[in-house]
Parts: sequence; structure tokens; C-alpha cells
Amino acid sequence: MHLRTSAPFPIRRALAACAALIALAAGMPPAAQAAAATVTVENQTKPTRCAEEDNVSLLLRGGVKRFTVEALQPGYIDRIAQDTTAPDFSGCNFDGGDHPTDPKHRFEPRTVTLHEDAEWRIVGMTLPVFWRPQQVPVEVDGKRDRGFHMIQVYRRIDGQMKEALVMYPSDGYWRIKPLPLARFGDGVYGSSMLLGPVRQEGRPVVNIRDIRIRTQPDIRFDLRFAGGGAARIRLAEVSRERTALDVRFSRPVRGMQPFSVLRSMYVAADNADMSEVRWHGSGDAGAVAHTQPLPDFERASGVGEVRFGRSEPSRHNTSAPDIRYSAFER
Repeated sequence: MHLRTSAPFPIRRALAACAALIALAAGMPPAAQAAAATVTVENQTKPTRCAEEDNVSLLLRGGVKRFTVEALQPGYIDRIAQDTTAPDFSGCNFDGGDHPTDPKHRFEPRTVTLHEDAEWRIVGMTLPVFWRPQQVPVEVDGKRDRGFHMIQVYRRIDGQMKEALVMYPSDGYWRIKPLPLARFGDGVYGSSMLLGPVRQEGRPVVNIRDIRIRTQPDIRFDLRFAGGGAARIRLAEVSRERTALDVRFSRPVRGMQPFSVLRSMYVAADNADMSEVRWHGSGDAGAVAHTQPLPDFERASGVGEVRFGRSEPSRHNTSAPDIRYSAFER
């Protein structure tokens, strides 16, 4: 709803009250209640020699109800002459198939186009094997389905559909990336994220009860979590510069339970999807006030913005984006 500033005060007040009631009915907080917040970031990374294993876990805690998460081109993007995107299993105990420690649940594979227009395509994919048995109901613009392990979102650029987002309904993981620069083909994902009340069930997961996707006026995912509560995750921007999500919870994730976990890969500073943590607190001046290499980072409190990224090119997943969290509100 757009409020004209020239409207008489009684009308503006009534419209504002109406907007607040609509927001509450949707399970989302009205904007007038928003206040800036800070979070705690904790490193629970474990060492690995395998460049295809998510050994990085960075936990975000704090009673927030809204924030922004973005995938940004790495700062060295203009220095990349050759993008290295091929998998590297040289230090792994598996070779591209299922991880040897994962449970194996079998499914009938299928791929379904759930939505397509001149600008967007949304695809649901069921894999032949997945590590969890959950089959989460998914509704796209009123059309219902279930059992997808991946939901992919593509945006058209230069006459071609390019993937910018993939989410995994069965375990709650998300991956985002900017649209690739023209010389990079499809580009490459790097770190992944969990958004919602995170639990440990063999690895970090978010248990989702059901998903509703709406494509108008913009693309958004409405999630209901299995343990209660909900989230609205809206694609705020998909461009060559960034892909940004506006995340809004119906209620904050309280206490020590993380509201998000960044999962990534780190073998060495030059072989990592992210290798350093950059952050600033609510009272810090400048865009970035603190920087630590990932192996040295333990914990930071009072964080108003944090970026998980790289200053120097990696020999693996070279163009993988940095991930930035900001605009925390309670």
C-alpha cells in the first residue's frame, strides 16, 4: 500500500492502521514496530581437507524479526581472468556421489516447471536419493505439489535464463548468487544458509512444515516451520551486482537457538568459498570495522552487519559470492 503524503491526516492515520492490521493478519510485524538490533556470530568450523564438504558453520543468534541477506560479487571479481568452477574431490573420501555418512532415502526423480513468464522461471526437482525423507508441501500461485528436494529460481538476462537461487525444502538450506558477469557463463554458488529456527539433526537443519510461493507483485516464499512460527522471504533484488533477500519472521528465534547458520567450505585461505569474517557493531563507524581470517575468528557480539567473504582469489569456486547479513530489526 502506497500512502500519499498529501493525504489529510485522518485518512493517513486510518490507512496506517489498516496496513498494521493487514501485517498482523499475515503474521508479519507492522513497520512502525521495527527497531534496529544487533546479533552474535559464533564460529563452529571444523578442519577438513575436502573442498566439497561443508565444514564451516557460522551461527547467528539474537532476537531479530527481520534482516537482509545478500550474495555479492567478491571484491576481486575484476581480477578474475579464468573462473574455476569444477569440483575438487582430491582430498575427499567420496567422489561426487552421496556422502558416505549420509542416510539414503530413494525417490522417483522428476523435474517440474512450477512457473514461467517473460522474466522468471521457477523449477521444482526431486532427486533420486536424498539424505532426509521429508516431503514438504509446496504451493505456487495456488497450484499444489510436494516432494521436491530443490526449488530453483531463474531470471532472464541477455535473452537467457540464469539461476540465482536454490532452496531445499527438506532440510531448509538456501543458496543465492548474483547473476553472472557476461564472461562467466552461469557463475557458481558458494556458501549456503539456513534461515529460521536451526536445529542439529546430524547437521544443522530448519524443519519446514509447508511452503507457499507467490510470483506477484514480486517473488516471495511464505514458510511455516514445523515447530511453530513462520517467515516471509522476498526476493528484493536479482542483478549482476547482487541477489538480496528480505527475511521477516512472524516471531523472533529466542535464546541460544540460531536464527541463521552460514554453511561453507574452507580448506585454506586460497581454497575456500569464504576465508574471512568482516563485521561492524552498531556504534562502529565505516562500512567495515573489523576483519579476521576465518581460522582466527571465534565470536563477535553486538554485530550490526557481517560479511563472509574473501579478499584474495580462491583456486576453487573462484567467482563464488560473498554473503552479507545486515539491517537487523527486532
